[in-house]
Formats: sequence, structure tokens, C-alpha cells
Amino acid sequence: MPLLSLFWAMLWFFMFIIWIWLLIAIFVDIFRSHDMGGFAKAMWVLFVIVLPFLGVLVYVIARGHGMQERQLKEAAEAQKMQQDYIKEVAGSDSTADQLTKLAALHDSGKLTDDEFASQKAKLLA
Repeated sequence: MPLLSLFWAMLWFFMFIIWIWLLIAIFVDIFRSHDMGGFAKAMWVLFVIVLPFLGVLVYVIARGHGMQERQLKEAAEAQKMQQDYIKEVAGSDSTADQLTKLAALHDSGKLTDDEFASQKAKLLA
């Protein structure tokens, strides 16, 4: 029976890890929530600490939908910030914009005809 004991111990270990993850997620959600005041947050924290199983169950039932909405909102904001950063770093100049700038440099005399032709070929390639 040592193999069965090993599987049983592994099951309890993973359940403990899931429990810790759930507690952390709930505490993060309590403090991230802007629709609750400080007193309500304190009461939820006390409820979850004093009666952990009942507190977590009641919190997920009562505020689970809002928990999901806050996570989705945060994920959307993070994705928007990432897209803005990528646009900023990569630059958004199109080929036409680059050709216009190149022509302006050529017209102002900063580029010779050969330099203009080679840069134009690079852009169009």
C-alpha cells in the first residue's frame, strides 16, 4: 500500500496548493475591488480568516461574478498597454510616409540622387 499512500499524499499536497492559490486570489480581489469601502473589506478579510472554508465559499458565491469582471477588465487594460507599447517601439510609419520623408530630405538637398534612389529601392523592396 505504499504506492496508494504516495498518491493520497500527492492529492492532499495539490489540494493544499490549490487552497493557498484560492485564498491569495480572494484576498487580491477583496483589496482590488473599488465598489467596497474599507469596513466591508475588513469584514470580508476577517470572515475569510476566521471561517476559511465558509468565508471562501460565501465570497465566491456572493462576489464571484464581480471577481470575473475585474479580472477581465485588468486583462483588457494590460493588453491595451502592451499594444500601445508595441506601437510606440515599432513605429507606425507606413511605406508612403517614409517615402514622403525621404522625398523631403532629397528636395532639401540633404540626400544626393544616388542616396535617394538606393533608400527608395530599400523601402520598396
